[in-house]
Amino acid sequence: MTRSIFLFFILSLAALTAKGQDGDKYLTYPLPDNWDTNSHSQQTMPDNDRWWKNFGDAQLDSLIEVATRQNFSALAAIENIKRAKAVWRQAQGALLPQVGLSAGWQRARSSGNTALSEYRESTEGYYSAAVNVNWQIDVFGGIYMRSKTQKRLFQATEEEYCAVMVALCANVASTYFSLKQGMAQLEVLRNNVASQEEIIKIVTSRYNSGLASKLDVAQSKSVYYNTLAQIPAMEASIDGYRNSLAVLLGCTPADLNGWPTQADGLPSYVEPVEMGVPATLLRRRPDIRKAEREIEAYAAALGATKRDWLPEFYLTGSVGYEADKLKELPHARSLTWQIAPAMQWKLFTGGERINATREARATLEQSILSFNNSVLTAMQEVESAISGYTGSVAQTVATKEAVNQCRETLELSLELYKQGLTQFQNVLDAQRTLLSYQDYLVQAQGSSLKSLVQLYEALGGGW
Repeated sequence: MTRSIFLFFILSLAALTAKGQDGDKYLTYPLPDNWDTNSHSQQTMPDNDRWWKNFGDAQLDSLIEVATRQNFSALAAIENIKRAKAVWRQAQGALLPQVGLSAGWQRARSSGNTALSEYRESTEGYYSAAVNVNWQIDVFGGIYMRSKTQKRLFQATEEEYCAVMVALCANVASTYFSLKQGMAQLEVLRNNVASQEEIIKIVTSRYNSGLASKLDVAQSKSVYYNTLAQIPAMEASIDGYRNSLAVLLGCTPADLNGWPTQADGLPSYVEPVEMGVPATLLRRRPDIRKAEREIEAYAAALGATKRDWLPEFYLTGSVGYEADKLKELPHARSLTWQIAPAMQWKLFTGGERINATREARATLEQSILSFNNSVLTAMQEVESAISGYTGSVAQTVATKEAVNQCRETLELSLELYKQGLTQFQNVLDAQRTLLSYQDYLVQAQGSSLKSLVQLYEALGGGW
């Protein structure tokens, strides 16, 4: 009997040592080399991935710092990591023996009217205290594989957190640039209103001198009020972007009321972008790394279902004391112990195990398809972001020249009008064109910045 128990322990120990190597064949993809899975007590942004600082905007830096600290989606992602880690540790705990302590007192009286008691009643009582051990020895690695499944899912939640942070920083930057763009467009409108007021004064003066018709006055005022009417809509749009930014920062719109007080222009930042993006850069994307972790998790889950077809080994035992009197309980003669190794093998489960394996295999195949789709989506987003950025940069360069020409056209036509050498219609056309192209220029500048932000987001951060 002693030899059998010893052999049982040797086989169990050998299986526990070898099962880690056996489980690795189910892991399709390697672990990411830029994440330490052993230290995640506090989630922070990677120190080498502060791409937004390339814009050189201190306000943007401050906004993203606040958002990463207060945004509720980011905080929820952190809690999701904590939950997944607790589930992993819980599954990991099944590898260890369960140890319990029991103590009590029992007193019982047996009947004297049964054959077992030989028709003599008796009353007995005793004290007991024991340490109990119950251990399912993971001989074939089923528990280990389920623990590995939860570990990979935990790592997937870490990558999901990274995805949330990348999207959050990109949303803050895009919303901030939209806000700055709106304020720049508002500044364009106000400057044109001021310029058009001066032209009204010139036309009115010429009308009072009999050098211009009342039609010229009416047309100049028409352009002025049309420009003035666009200001409230632009102010409402700015308020909308400000309110959206407040949500991203985890604060109320009232906290940003009136901020910023004045427009200081959009950052003039141009980042050279290569048209060909190496495929390795796509693995920076947290959603792709998350899909990889999920493949590994479901591969381990499939391995666990295969091990359910094999026997299960248990070891139970206890050591303690029993005595009729409490003072005799700690004596050596009161010592009791037992050890009971056991094996269970489910030979028929009504198709439960085979269907569990089929489900796990289908889930694994689904995760692989999802990974492939994520890669294609990433490539599409990167190419679209590059195309949008390069196009907006080219548009900005061309529109700047158009604005310069429109400004010169307005000055020349106004000078000719003052001399009575041209009609006022030429001045009106120059005013409208200048306003349009100045607005287009601001839109192109804002679009290039937001396209660059989208490229950062598409590549999972800076590159």
